[in-house]
Amino acid sequence: MEMDLDKISNLPGHVIDQILSQLSIKEAVKTSILSSKWRFKWATLPHLVFDNQCFPVSSQDQTIVKNKLVSIVDHVLLLHNGPIYKFKLSHRDLLGITDIDRWILHLSRCSIKEFVLEIWKGQRYKMPSSLFLCQNLVHLELFNCFLKPPLTFKGFGSLKSLDLQHVTLAQDVFERLISSCPLLERLTLMNFDGFAHLNINAPNLQYFDIGGVFEDISFENTSHLAVVAIGLYVNVGDDQKQVYSNSSNLLKFFVHLPLIRRLEVQSYFLKVMIMIV
Repeated sequence: MEMDLDKISNLPGHVIDQILSQLSIKEAVKTSILSSKWRFKWATLPHLVFDNQCFPVSSQDQTIVKNKLVSIVDHVLLLHNGPIYKFKLSHRDLLGITDIDRWILHLSRCSIKEFVLEIWKGQRYKMPSSLFLCQNLVHLELFNCFLKPPLTFKGFGSLKSLDLQHVTLAQDVFERLISSCPLLERLTLMNFDGFAHLNINAPNLQYFDIGGVFEDISFENTSHLAVVAIGLYVNVGDDQKQVYSNSSNLLKFFVHLPLIRRLEVQSYFLKVMIMIV
């Protein structure tokens, strides 16, 4: 057994890093018992993922589960030593955890490049202003959140991928957010509210996927756009006059659509086209 531990301890550093990168954060922390060389090796992991796979949902009291989750994330961030390039938090028991604000403030000082927050139930989580200090972000993914950047926010200069699902933001906030991300290549919008007119001004945009309730879409300065997927979600009981009114606006979508390689039309958008034709 001791010989096996010696072999493990003498593995090259890059091999140990590769092994740890394949483990969940929970499993990676457990490797600290293997030897002194492994004790704090997990603390240098640049990618931190906290999800249901990492912490399986149990039948315990929800308060106990929430407190345990908070304790684990706090412990990992406190002992972490080195850059954090990716942070993902996705768990069904995130409801009511105000500690997320504190974690995001910590990450804003770590040159974070990829941030994913998925809150599966409860009210929209209001993102703290510290999120908008993360100027090295390349990928941002938010689920069930409310966004209101501070007036001093000048955009995400390095952002290439933005995925917003079940989010709330005002019309002017949306337009300012998109136009202030000059390197944006991929944009996904699903089940949003707070704005209905989508003016997409993104010079490097290549992929655009939208599904929700909206009135019109216009493209400005999007010569690199190659793939568009569009789905209009309308309740069956909606007033027929309103549907026709919105249809005239939505038809302009095709007029202003730049030259693309692929177009996917889904959901009620197809019915609108049939009604007009």
